[in-house]
Formats: sequence, structure tokens, C-alpha cells
Amino acid sequence: MTTATATRVCKSYKVLVGLEIHVQLATASKMFTGAANGFGGEPNSQVDEQVLGLPGVLPVMNKKAVEYAIKVGMALGCKIAKHTKWDRKSYYYPDLPKNYQISQYDLPLCFEGAFEIAGDDGQPVRVRIRRAHLEEDAGKLLHEAPGGYSIDWSIVDLNRAGTPLLEVVTEPDLTTPKQVATFAQELQKLVQFLGVSEGQMQMGHMRFEPNINVHITDQDGKVHKTAITEIKNLNSFSVLERATAYEVQRQIREWEETGSLGKKSTYGWDENNASTFHQRDKEEANDYRYFPDPDLVPVEVNDQWLAELKSQIGELPAARRRRYIDMLGLNEKDAAILAGDRETGDFFEQILVGGAEPKRASTLMEAMREMSNERSVAVTKLGVKPQRINEIAVLVAGGKVPANKETAKQIIDALVKNDRAAEQVATELGLLQSTDTGAVDAAIDAIIAQNPKPLQDYRAGKQTAMGALVGMVMKSGKGLNAKVVQERLKQKLG
Repeated sequence: MTTATATRVCKSYKVLVGLEIHVQLATASKMFTGAANGFGGEPNSQVDEQVLGLPGVLPVMNKKAVEYAIKVGMALGCKIAKHTKWDRKSYYYPDLPKNYQISQYDLPLCFEGAFEIAGDDGQPVRVRIRRAHLEEDAGKLLHEAPGGYSIDWSIVDLNRAGTPLLEVVTEPDLTTPKQVATFAQELQKLVQFLGVSEGQMQMGHMRFEPNINVHITDQDGKVHKTAITEIKNLNSFSVLERATAYEVQRQIREWEETGSLGKKSTYGWDENNASTFHQRDKEEANDYRYFPDPDLVPVEVNDQWLAELKSQIGELPAARRRRYIDMLGLNEKDAAILAGDRETGDFFEQILVGGAEPKRASTLMEAMREMSNERSVAVTKLGVKPQRINEIAVLVAGGKVPANKETAKQIIDALVKNDRAAEQVATELGLLQSTDTGAVDAAIDAIIAQNPKPLQDYRAGKQTAMGALVGMVMKSGKGLNAKVVQERLKQKLG
């Protein structure tokens, strides 16, 4: 006799994702020692006695790393702890020579924040920040020898060990894979804008770990909550979105096929198979045997220090982007590009100080971006002053040079080679347009006398004839202003 298995059907489901994001801070030295901090270098060349965990060596806190962490916390709307401490998180792994990581447990530096992102439909989504705490990074295990040679053992590079690491933990407020990726992208822009991290994925400056579970509603209306799974060490926005989407569907399939809601576990991502895989069951906090580090004094943060750091932050990317759209009339794409990078946005602001019209200044910045991409340098490193870009904007507004990117690029290219007034450059290049109506009228009269057919067509109601007449006049005289030509033609032809 066989027993029929009940059919489980997912009628609907709700996704809950909380993110843990590890951000390497761009300080000159490591978190608790003066050893150099930076990507690259010969393996195990950026280490010292403290990183190696040798007996008798004491840690010393990196103040700059604490300041960077506070700035991120402020930008995320967090409360900043006036008193916090360092804790030892004990575990053994070959890339952690001293067998414990200095971290923060019950008293994080930043806590109870909130950050707003755009949802899948463009509407704002508020994501609560549970905490943002400082710790030191571990080293890196390699399973291939330098040069790609296969080996039967693992090798350790401790250059990354001891790097200041800010761990940002959100509440499970993200409900779609796209939202998860969007939050990660916005945090990258934020830390780059603040200058606290380079935020480059390929260099391991940011690593993402989504904690995912699903509330499944069956055909009878009963809700089944799957266990939380954490996907470890994802290093790109694309992988983060795809891994989250796969894990959601995996949990639903597992429940439908077995009725199991799973166990709290750690998963990995297999890029070749585009799937997640089980690594181990999840540790609990008591498994790490946290206790206050006896070698480090607590951190006391006073109001004066906070005020000083807050003054250094300035207008954040989201606020600047909104201002560019609402007050300056820029489109979403241009506003996002200009607000996303601090130096680029500041350069744009300096152009506006000279009186340039915002949309025209934005178009000129677009021309500069195209030129900077061709030269593989940042816009602000082209070597052109904001004042000169403002001068070009004024020339365009006054009808003295054509309003197109190619003309702007010619002038900017000349300014890169030799800084002088933009009008002087336009004159040297033969780009300066005459707004003298006398010269325009003479050119129009000559063309009308020589070309009666387009004139007859225009008076017969053929509007395309106007374009032909304008083109003829522009060809007949160098440096004429097309706008002035069209206006005088209309006046002459009634």
C-alpha cells in the first residue's frame, strides 16, 4: 500500500532580503597597525608582526578609519555611538594567523539608520540600516599558484589581512533581486562620493552577502516561512542580482518538492552553473566566543568631533541628483552622472557659478565626458578650467559659436593644449559666427537674386524651402549665424 504525497503549490510569495556589505576603507595604513594598506603588491609583502599575530605585539587603532566609518554612518542616517568598544571574534582559519578577528559586537559604531533607494517601479523604498561596524579584514586563500598552475594545497596571501573593513548590515527590507542590486550600487556611489573607499569590485573593495528567506502562501492561504540562507562573498552587481533571484526560486522549489523549509545555512555561488550551493550550516554568535579586546581602549565620540566630520560630508549624491532635476531641469540620466561623482559634480557647479545655463553646461560636460573616455582620464583631469567651459557656454548662448558638441570639442581640445580665452580659440579655429545683420542681409539678398525657385516654393507654402534657403546663405558666407540667418530670412520673406 502506498501513501499519496500531498501536492504543495506556491500561490504567492513575499521575498525578504537583508544585505551585509563589507567595504574596504581607503586608508594609508591598516586597521590596527602601520603596515601599508592597498591592493596588489607581491604576496605577503604588506604584513608586519601584528598582522602575523606574533606574541607580544599590541594593536593600535587607526583614527582615520574610524572617521571614515562615522562619515558613512552619517550619510546612511545612522545614530553614532558616543561610546563603543572593540571585541575579539574567535575562529580559526589559515588566513587569520592570530585566530581571532578584532571586530565590534554589541556596541557598533553606527546603528539605527535608514537609506532611500528607487524601487523597481521608480518609487522610493526605505531601507533600514541595522548597524555599520568596523573590523579588520582577513587574508586571502588561493587554490592556484601564481601563473595559474594547479596545486594540491592552498596558499595564503596576507596582504589583505588587517585592512580596515566597514560592515554595513540592513534590515530585511529589500523585496526583489533588483532592489538588492540597486542598494549595493547606491552604497558604492556613496562611499566613492565620500572618498572613504575606491569601491572597485574587481579589487575586492566591496563584497556582498544577501540573507534571503521567502514567505510562501499555499493554496489554502497558509504562510510558510523558509529559513534564512546567506550567500557569501559576491563581488559584482550582476552576480548579486542573479544569485538572489536563483536562491528565491530554489527555496520555493524545495518547499514545493519536499515540504522542507530548510535550515539556517551559508551558501556559495557557482558562476559556471549559475546556481547556489550549500556550504555549511550557519554559526550562531556564541560560536565565535565574543569578548572585549583587552588590548584596545574604548572609542569615545564627542559632539565637536561629530560636527567636524559632518561639515566635511556636504551635499550627498541623492540630494544633489534631486536638486539637478527639480531645480536645474536636467534629465534623470544627466543628473545621475553629474551627481554620482563628487569631483565631476563640483566641476559642474563651478561652471554654473560663472552664469552658464544649466542644460547647456550639462551638454558641454557630456562633450567633455566623451573626450575623457577617448583619453582614458577623468573629466576633471582633462586640464580645462571650469571658467573656460563657462566661456564656451556664453559664446553658444550669444550665438557666437554653433550649438553642437563637435564645435565644443574642437574648442576644448585646443584649450587642453594651451589655456587661453575660449573666444580667442574660437576665432583662431574660424568657428566664431557673425551676428552682424548687415552681412547676413547682404548674403540673403544675393542668394534670393540667384535662386528664385526656392523663393517661389516658400511663398507657395512649402516650408522645406526655408531650410534650403538657409543652407545656401550659410554656404555663401563664412562665419554666419544660422539662427540670425533664419530670422532675417523670415522677416524679408514676410
